[in-house]
Order: sequence, then structure tokens, then C-alpha cells
Amino acid sequence: MSLVLITGSCGLVGSESVLFFSKKGFDIIGVDNNARKFFFGKDGDISWIKLKLKKNIKNYRHYDVDIKNYSNLRNIFKKYKKNISLIIHCAAQPSHDWAKTNPFFDFDINAKGTLNLLELTKKYCPDSPFIFMSTNKVYGDKPNSLPLEEKKLRWEIKKNHKFFKGINESMSLDDSTHSLFGVSKVYADLIVQEYGKNIGLKTTCFRAGCITGPNHSGAKLHGFLSFLVKTSLKNKKYTLIGYKGKQVRDNIHSSDLVKCFWEFFKKPTSGKTYNTGGGRKSNCSILEAIKLVENYTNLKIKKNYLKDNRVGDHIWYISDMSKFKKDYPNWKQSYNTEKIIKELVNNFSF
Repeated sequence: MSLVLITGSCGLVGSESVLFFSKKGFDIIGVDNNARKFFFGKDGDISWIKLKLKKNIKNYRHYDVDIKNYSNLRNIFKKYKKNISLIIHCAAQPSHDWAKTNPFFDFDINAKGTLNLLELTKKYCPDSPFIFMSTNKVYGDKPNSLPLEEKKLRWEIKKNHKFFKGINESMSLDDSTHSLFGVSKVYADLIVQEYGKNIGLKTTCFRAGCITGPNHSGAKLHGFLSFLVKTSLKNKKYTLIGYKGKQVRDNIHSSDLVKCFWEFFKKPTSGKTYNTGGGRKSNCSILEAIKLVENYTNLKIKKNYLKDNRVGDHIWYISDMSKFKKDYPNWKQSYNTEKIIKELVNNFSF
């Protein structure tokens, strides 16, 4: 019996991982207590994904367990032990704004929950690779110190700058404002590295930009492209927050991201970090995304604008995946932003 344990199994990346690894012949242990409904209300409810997975994936076993609860997690690891071949840790509190309302809860999930999983991996399945879904928010607002130029629809960096093709892992985590969410993810990111470099587990951190795909329950505070499509098709108003709506995001499809997981699983290392995103192939500003969605829906998006940006928010962020591509040259990116938005529009369900 070969198992993959996936936390946040009903979220965007988690559910994509369930589908991918089940097709590879693995049995799946899904850990997800639908905390997104608590964070974001009915817009964040992912119970529909849980039902779909349980119905369609015969080798899927679901546990409604909170990763903050060490004892309940231990029961799962104790049951399956070394039959667990891979841990994919996607469960998180993912919102800047929500973290401010309840910083203890945010830290307990993102930091303590990650530590719980690492300790249990060390105890019960120490040879199994451990993949952590980190974030580019570990860099705080350090990218905002880059020399940017204002264009008609976006902020952009000069072509002769070393980060023009994207920000790589040499970007410092220091001397920046992270937001409370960013701080809890920094702790988790660093402790995952430490359990690799110091203790010897096969760990890695994928520092992702904006992730999206058809299983994204886009909510106001999380899931930018999905929420934008939902707002358009439901004829609601979209709020742009700061930077004139010209802030740039790179967008990686969840299936492209999970293919990164597969490559790492086949050739794991200890303690490496990888910036992971759409890169130059798949990025857009908020204003550019609005134009693309309007083109695919033939609907004009109503919008309003808040001048003050969110604390720690990036003005321009594009990922440089050169390090990962060098280590794993077989990985190929399938989606750009236009293809992502078209898929979101075509798969939208009222």
C-alpha cells in the first residue's frame, strides 16, 4: 500500500493533488476540515469539492481533522506510518486581511500546524518527502523596493534589471513589512527548511504567486482571478485596492504546480526552496485581468477603487523558476493567463 497524505485536500492545490496522484495509482489520505468556510463564509465553502472527491475517487479517504490538533493528526500518522510515501501540505489560513482579525488563529494554523506535521513525519515516516505549499509573501513588501515604471495598465520593471525575467530566491526576507499572514508563513517556510537541512527530512518549499484553477472557490479576500470571474458573471462590483489597479501578479495553474510536486517526489532533496509561479509566460495586472475577463464574458465589470493598498501587498511580482527548471528539467508549463481565464469562465457554475 502506497499512500499520499494531503492536507487542505479540498482546496485548490490539494484537490488538484488528489486527482493527479490518484491517477498515478496512489491511495489518498485527505485532511481538510473546511476551515475556508469559517474564514470566508459561504463563498469559501469547499464542501462541494469534498463530495466530488469522495464520489469520484475510489482510493480517497477523508479526515475532517484540524491540523492545529496534534493528537488527532497523530492518530492518522500512527495508523498508516511508513505506508505514507509523500506528504503534501497545502492547508493554511491564506488571507492577509483575515490574519489581522485573528492573529492567534492564523499563526496556529500556518505555523503550529506545519510544525505538527513535520514532527509526525519525523516520527512515523521519516523517509517520505514533505512538500510545503509556501508563498511569495515570505518576501514581505521587499519587492516593492525594486525600480518600477508606471505604464498605462501596469507597473513594470526595466528590461535591463536582473529581476526582469522574474524574482528569484536571492530576494531577501529581511527589512520588509510582511503582514501577519506573511509572518506566519515565513515561520512555516523556515521550519520546513530546517527539518530538511538540520534533521534530514526530504523537505521543500514552493513559494508560489497567485495559484488558480477550476476548483478554486474564489472569495473576496482570496482567489483573485476566480473571484474576478465570479464577480463578472454575477454582475457584481469589483473593488480594486491600491496601486491604481496596476499591480502585477503572475498566475500559475494548479495542474502546472502539482506537476512540480511530482518532479520533486521522483527526485527529492532536503531543505530547498523554489519560487513558483506563472513567470513571464503567465502574468497580468489587475486592470489587464479585468480586460481579459470582459473579453471572454462579453460583460462590462462594475468596479470601485480604494486608494490605500493592503499592508505588505506587492506592486509587481513575477516569479523566476530558473532554479526549479535547472533541478527538474522535465517540468513544462501548460497554461498562460489567457488560457486560465478562459477555463475559469467556461467552468463557472452558478
